[in-house]
Amino acid sequence: MIIVIADDSSLMRERINSLLNMTYSSFIIHEAENGLDALRLIMKKKPDLAILDIKMPGMNGIEVLTKVRALNMKTRICILTNYPYPQYKKKCLGSGADYFLDKNMEFNKISEIVLKPAGN
Repeated sequence: MIIVIADDSSLMRERINSLLNMTYSSFIIHEAENGLDALRLIMKKKPDLAILDIKMPGMNGIEVLTKVRALNMKTRICILTNYPYPQYKKKCLGSGADYFLDKNMEFNKISEIVLKPAGN
């Protein structure tokens, strides 16, 4: 499985990477520190899952999500954010995100959703 992690915090990328590597050692994980690099990686690597932060420099996670969906890519998208406000959740899910998780309250759910098919 190929996964792209996009977050402007190197600490958060490291935490996600560690969580996934503890559970699933055979994943190929690519990291991006901004939205533009995330979009480039997603287009190039065609990952099974992209984990995107909302607030990133260059292009935010919602913009990346929208562009990926406009390209009809099959990549599942998880928005992982410190901004779990209802308006963001509605916007992300309405724009095609498969998951919307609060970094503080739902971080460990990442390992649960990795192998789930889209829409579950």
